[in-house]
Amino acid sequence: MVTTRLDPIDRKILSELQADGRMTNVELAKRVGISAPPCLRRVRALEEAGLIRGYHADVNDRELGFEVQVFAMVGLESQAEAELSAFEAKCRSWPLVRECHMLNGEVDFILKCVAPDLSTFQSFLTGQLLTTPNVASVKTSLVIRGAKDEPGVPFDVLEERLAREA
Repeated sequence: MVTTRLDPIDRKILSELQADGRMTNVELAKRVGISAPPCLRRVRALEEAGLIRGYHADVNDRELGFEVQVFAMVGLESQAEAELSAFEAKCRSWPLVRECHMLNGEVDFILKCVAPDLSTFQSFLTGQLLTTPNVASVKTSLVIRGAKDEPGVPFDVLEERLAREA
């Protein structure tokens, strides 16, 4: 398990950066209780290990004019690996698709789509998604409002579990 490679300081670094990826290395070191040079080495090691994949601004989609969020549940005709990979590659090429997850069950994929307006999403749906080879069905749900949008992982839950296992 990955957590066995991470000590409490590494987990604290990840937790702090997840909450505020813009803080300086000096501030991060202070928060996790180590000096700046080893803190920077640890951050770089976490990046190289792929545990930190990047740093992003959390932009306000609605304030930027992206008024429409839609979840699209996609069923494919074939679930052969080549077909699944081809669909995933197609999803990566569509700017309106912000997330793509393969599921177990009745639906093969769920896509989170963001568009400036309903007509833009409708054009994407009818002109691209529904015409994609191997797509058998698409059911959409328009987001009315979001109650929670929390990035990352709940480190406090991980710490509790590790404390119980110790």
